[in-house]
Amino acid sequence: MRVSSTTRPFRDGAAADRMRLMFLARVYVTLKPAVNDPPGLTIRGGLHSLGFTSVESVRAGKYMEIQLEAGSAAEAEASVTEMCRKLLANPVIEDYRFTVEEVAAV
Repeated sequence: MRVSSTTRPFRDGAAADRMRLMFLARVYVTLKPAVNDPPGLTIRGGLHSLGFTSVESVRAGKYMEIQLEAGSAAEAEASVTEMCRKLLANPVIEDYRFTVEEVAAV
């Protein structure tokens, strides 16, 4: 599963071809609902022992921030999708989603 968004308007196509822009991708990877989540169970147990007994369940996951250069938001989204499919998420047991936004180059 992939969700993406951009926060900057589309730029002139000719200028975008010559200019590489900087983007920040925020990637969230979570276990699929049917997959056991031992870290989530441990966290839930810890919360219960601290008095937070109203917590019914916890699902643990991964969060990553990836800064990358690309010619456009669409190109950045395509790159992040490939990163998720090839390395960041295991599609058998995990889902992923991300957002992409243009940031000022440093």
